Amino acid sequence: MTACIGWVATAAFAISYFCRTPKSLRLVQAVAALMWVTYGFLIHALPVVVANVIVALAAVYSSLAPPRKSPLA
Repeated sequence: MTACIGWVATAAFAISYFCRTPKSLRLVQAVAALMWVTYGFLIHALPVVVANVIVALAAVYSSLAPPRKSPLA
């Protein structure tokens, strides 16, 4: 079961490269990162957990933050 979570997380991460909008990219990345967090806990790998908590938080934050205006616009 643990290996399945890792494989599904890998697939979700790979799928994120096919997202067409920034919002869908961040959503898929957040979901994949949370799966990696689960996997990291199950295999007792703190670096995997910490790295993916950071990625998930960044993905969620950047999805909820108001869009920034480009200085070139």
